[in-house]
Amino acid sequence: MHNIICIFKREFRSYFDSPIAYIVLTFFLLIAGYFFSTNLFLMNQANLRTLFGVVPLLFVFFIPAISMRLIAEEKKSGTIELLFTYPIKDTEIILGKYLAALVLIGVMLLFTTVYAFSVSALGDMDAGQAFAGYIGLLLLGAAYLAMGIFASSLTENQIVAFIAALAISFFFFILDKILFFVPASLASILEYLSIEYHFQNIARGVIDTRNLIYYGSVIFIGLMLASHMLSRRKGD
Repeated sequence: MHNIICIFKREFRSYFDSPIAYIVLTFFLLIAGYFFSTNLFLMNQANLRTLFGVVPLLFVFFIPAISMRLIAEEKKSGTIELLFTYPIKDTEIILGKYLAALVLIGVMLLFTTVYAFSVSALGDMDAGQAFAGYIGLLLLGAAYLAMGIFASSLTENQIVAFIAALAISFFFFILDKILFFVPASLASILEYLSIEYHFQNIARGVIDTRNLIYYGSVIFIGLMLASHMLSRRKGD
């Protein structure tokens, strides 16, 4: 745990030592705030449905921007070789970096709670459903992040890592949107593989173990593949 915490602190600090965190946070909140405000003032609807509808799509673009540097930057600068000289396991490197990025995503979501407080003040908000929705968003972000860190482990070019993470994330995002175009025998499989399908189930206020197992599996596989790619570079 000591190694994971050290890497976590180093990585999380590096986000705020550069403009990355500020840029991502600012644009994420501006776009999410725009859609929430439009729903609130133009449609006269005080609810979080619009927020929970737009954030999953925003994650497809913003989380690859957060994850693209996690491993790729270390490879390009050569500091990954320095990390290999320390008594640190590949899984500890991956987990430390993953947790740092996950906390940044948590900070992004924390700032959006101002919208929840606004809805609570203006209307009759279902607190349980809102809480479940935020749990779903955090799980959704964690799954996208696992895909992103795997994409970052494939290359030393951050732009390539961003595009790869974006492609993987968009693939899982769109699966439940194309069910009408696939045979009925495949529809249920694609629906289960769809990442937003499971989020929508949680956002309704019901946290089902099947949805938790799905997200847990995606996160585990993404981190395991990223660790494997590090091991290959290390020559283990």
